[in-house]
Amino acid sequence: MVKVRSILLSMIVLISGCSLFEKENLQPNDPLEDEAIVLQPDIEVVAEELRVPWSINKLNQVFYVSERTGNIVKIDNGKMERQQVALEKPLAKAAEAGLLGFVLHPGFVDNQKAFSYYTYGNEQGQFNRVVVLRLEGNQWTEERILLDKIPSAAYHHGGRLKIGPDGKLYITTGDATTPELSQDVRSLNGKILRMNLDGSIPEDNPFDHSYVYSYGHRNPQGLVWIDDTLYSSEHGQSAHDEINLIKPGANYGWPVIEGNERKAGMETPLFHSGNETWAPSGMAIHDGRLYAATLRGNAVREFDLGKNSTSPVITGLGRIRDVFVEGEYLYFVSNNTDGRGNPDEKDDKLYRVLVTNLK
Repeated sequence: MVKVRSILLSMIVLISGCSLFEKENLQPNDPLEDEAIVLQPDIEVVAEELRVPWSINKLNQVFYVSERTGNIVKIDNGKMERQQVALEKPLAKAAEAGLLGFVLHPGFVDNQKAFSYYTYGNEQGQFNRVVVLRLEGNQWTEERILLDKIPSAAYHHGGRLKIGPDGKLYITTGDATTPELSQDVRSLNGKILRMNLDGSIPEDNPFDHSYVYSYGHRNPQGLVWIDDTLYSSEHGQSAHDEINLIKPGANYGWPVIEGNERKAGMETPLFHSGNETWAPSGMAIHDGRLYAATLRGNAVREFDLGKNSTSPVITGLGRIRDVFVEGEYLYFVSNNTDGRGNPDEKDDKLYRVLVTNLK
């Protein structure tokens, strides 16, 4: 692995009343601002020359990273193998579309299965679907459709898949640039969905005969749990990106409210970015702190729930799409080849850093 040397990335700005490395102390729901400086920790490159990576999975010492262009990259002890994914429908070429969420089945060692979320188009329009993939040799094949015809558009696909501590599959969907769908509990758009691993609807979902777990979302792209409590990241309309505590059946307000705005029956975020843009994506947890990949924010950002504070802890590597924590290491992937970044010659990369170096 290649070491990225420690460097001071940002210029020092004097802020009255704040020490050099002090994090912001905030009132609940206050907009947030970046710190004056960030000290870059020692970072190792695990793999490079990835093609728009989206989701990080790890089993023992082996990584499986989905690429939006339609592959799964297996990384084993530094050796990369780009595995093809044979899908029933061709991937859509719309902005932000493609092979997005990917998560290994809990029984992957025995059944070689995974779940994926991808965007496709046909004569009826453009849609997202959730499928079961099976690995045979070095190729993944679409084996079964669990959920189909999630309306899609040029933007706002959602796409994150995670298996919760309850053993259910959670799915984020965007509003497909039609904001009013987020408030319609009959629609699959602008939601966090929850299903059994066989694709059926859990009996304890908050709405009868519905996959909908929470609604009123714009474009959620991150999910993580602390014990049994679910948190999500979400792209706002004009900044006002959010970190939310997710309650079953709750309404998170889009497009009626955002930021500090309040309305009866709607939830306000734990954190929001104010007039700054983070574009948060994948999330991970370590020692009670949330870590979120940010695209426009060009950072891995830490959220301390106890202190209600936030700060960027990794910057200078461009757009960050997903984060993953195992043991004492935080892993993350850059997303500079997605058409909106400024890729280096060997971008995109999978990195790792000791979490203790982020303190």
